[in-house]
Amino acid sequence: MVDRARILPAGSDAFLIELENLDATLSLMDSLLARQSAGVVELVPGARTVMVRFDPLSTSRSELVDVIRGLDLSRGSARAGKSIDIPVVYDGEDLQDVADLLGWSIDELIRRHTEATYTVAFTGFAPGFAYMTCDDPEIEVPRRKSPRVKIPAGSVAVAGKFGGIYPSDSPGGWQLLGKTPLAMWDTTRNPAALLSPGDTVRFRRAEAGAHITKVAKPAPHAPTISAPAMTVLRSDRPASYQDLGRPSMASQGVARSGALDRDALLAANRCVGNARDAAAIEIAFGGFSVRADVPVTVAVTGARCPLNIRTPDGREIPAPFGLPFALDAGDELTLGIPTDGMVSYLALRGHYAVAPVLGSASTDILAKIGPAPIEAGSVLGTAGPASSAVDPWEGALRRLPTSKEIVTLDVILGPRFDWFTSKGVEAFCNQEWRVTPQSSRVGIRLSGQDAIERSISAELPSEGTLQGAIQVPADGQPVLFLADHPVTGGYPVIASVADHHLDLAGQIPIGARIRFRPITPFDVEAIELNARGAAFGEGRPVR
Repeated sequence: MVDRARILPAGSDAFLIELENLDATLSLMDSLLARQSAGVVELVPGARTVMVRFDPLSTSRSELVDVIRGLDLSRGSARAGKSIDIPVVYDGEDLQDVADLLGWSIDELIRRHTEATYTVAFTGFAPGFAYMTCDDPEIEVPRRKSPRVKIPAGSVAVAGKFGGIYPSDSPGGWQLLGKTPLAMWDTTRNPAALLSPGDTVRFRRAEAGAHITKVAKPAPHAPTISAPAMTVLRSDRPASYQDLGRPSMASQGVARSGALDRDALLAANRCVGNARDAAAIEIAFGGFSVRADVPVTVAVTGARCPLNIRTPDGREIPAPFGLPFALDAGDELTLGIPTDGMVSYLALRGHYAVAPVLGSASTDILAKIGPAPIEAGSVLGTAGPASSAVDPWEGALRRLPTSKEIVTLDVILGPRFDWFTSKGVEAFCNQEWRVTPQSSRVGIRLSGQDAIERSISAELPSEGTLQGAIQVPADGQPVLFLADHPVTGGYPVIASVADHHLDLAGQIPIGARIRFRPITPFDVEAIELNARGAAFGEGRPVR
């Protein structure tokens, strides 16, 4: 029975089940997968937790908790997999630090690491990232006090009692021992992940420059654009295709990704008569121009920016924001710097010709999944006729925050707010947090005068995270996860942004300040059910 588990809040529509150890966690995960409870959207295992995401219109926390409390975990979990040999060049930046932490020489560390057997317990953090347990109990070191902004793909690392290999260039706080040339994740391979739960791994020392047979990687398929519609003339920053993302794939290490501002994406598609889940181009901070190669109909929503059309004969014509408008062949459309908000969406009637990856055309910058970035010279094709008539929508013209404003975000405390002192929780709730230039689609890095003080200094075993989760590294300066966030993490999450403010969070520009306002789970349900009713003409918005 799951009678000794802790149930911890995790945002608007999720909770964490904390168990005694990894074996109990894997057993619970297997039981939940076998049961397939109605209303469960996603399960994300961690080292000692299972995150349960649910549809609040189909079930409730209390109903699911009652079901989980009654499960019998006495059978345990039995998993078997393949054996894999991983060559490693031991030249990691943290090799000496890890050796010092363990009281070994570098040679002793390498010997123990190559003699140990690692077993894949679960996957997460990023696609292809496998959390591996080690049969040498002495290989245990803490994470770095502050995560690196970028760790190279193929980096072999350790943290706590786990080993892992970074599948792509990404942020991370694990200690780096070396690097392997093998691809951990490749969407052209079946399966895409090299390592799966139950697999056993042995690391083998390789010399730098030695010939190593890599896992075969076929050339990616480039879609043929049969109907060119527009050509990109300028892109100050790489833009990307974004749709509604890849839901329910977190157990494979794949975040939902998709548009930072889903309401703006829906508005753009509605304006030009596309299906609601069609991809649009997400453009950060303007500075983007296209030339129409054939007559097209487009719309721009999201961050409000000046729109200018330059005709082939040199005339300058302003274009309407948040409304559909036509471009003739040869017309050039330029998106200026937004007056408010951060990301704008350029939708094309008939939707863009872009090949989906794992069911979505979204580009995930952390996972390196999806179409290539859109830059000057990119040719944008149209895929076919629109699904309905153009439909101007007043919702496309909502006001967004500027870089000089203070933005208040509703948050739900947990799952780990008890890891912080009362002074730390007060600092989180009562001071302003500045959005730093290090922010991206992965997350908003925040800076405050007073760091968030922890009451528990121990390492947190890796556990599931959500878009909107506010993670606090050891330096006490929080990170608010956005669409391309890691699906598991090892720093405590003090709170999560309520679902009704996720789009707003995705539009907060660099330099703006944020205040966090805790609300109770009851408030969350009332606000969100009221908002859903208002969307269908019932009830009224909560003020």
